[in-house]
Amino acid sequence: MSDELPVYDRELLLLGAKRNAVLDLWEVQRYGSDSYGDADYISIYGMRPDDWHAKGVRLLGRTAVECTRDRLGDAIGKEVATIAAPRLLGVRAQVVDLFAGSGNTLYWLLQHLPGLRGVGFESDAAVFRIAQHNIAALTLPIDILNTDYLTGMAGISAGLDELLILFIAPPWGDAFDRTSGVDLRRTSPPITEIVDFLLYRFPQNHLLCAIQVYEVVLPVSMAELRARFDWSTLRMFQLNAPRQNHGILLGTKGWAPQVIAT
Repeated sequence: MSDELPVYDRELLLLGAKRNAVLDLWEVQRYGSDSYGDADYISIYGMRPDDWHAKGVRLLGRTAVECTRDRLGDAIGKEVATIAAPRLLGVRAQVVDLFAGSGNTLYWLLQHLPGLRGVGFESDAAVFRIAQHNIAALTLPIDILNTDYLTGMAGISAGLDELLILFIAPPWGDAFDRTSGVDLRRTSPPITEIVDFLLYRFPQNHLLCAIQVYEVVLPVSMAELRARFDWSTLRMFQLNAPRQNHGILLGTKGWAPQVIAT
């Protein structure tokens, strides 16, 4: 029997025995090294793993895989702010993360949209507890509620002149295939279903949806999603090896920014 450690990859941390286990620092770094060739890959809240671990931050195996690391969170925040900032002159706005997870994306969105109110929803009790622990350890000005996005959004009140900035990144579940990429209709829950609910819930509001997507995506699922918006643009971030990058689809309803769509 071999004494070698297993490869610390997506399958081990998201689907295996480490899924709901709190990882040691070396395991976080091993996941970064084994999967991306970078021990500091899981940098969150503006810190490298050894720095955030020293401050009391901890991650579950599944959170390490699913969280938005700093380089991606920063890039997302900048792109959202580029579209939203011109609209914010004299207009109220809220930032909502429907599937908050670690809260790191919300952290970066508020870094680039200072002064706005932000709230996140996380329905999984284990993920919520670890996120709350981390937020408290770092005394971050982030508010995450232990509820699902349907209940959470039902409690959001927005005036007719208010802009809702909505970050949408549900768990992939069975939506990911190594060959065809991500089918946006098969996430858990389906992204198309989430957007339909938001359009029904806020028919009179101006919406800016920032939807996390993957470099390799099933084209028909992307087309069906973009058809739901008045305006949309895709931004891909070249931070990983080819075919392993993430990006965001920015879509608006009720308004269109004065930029060139792609």
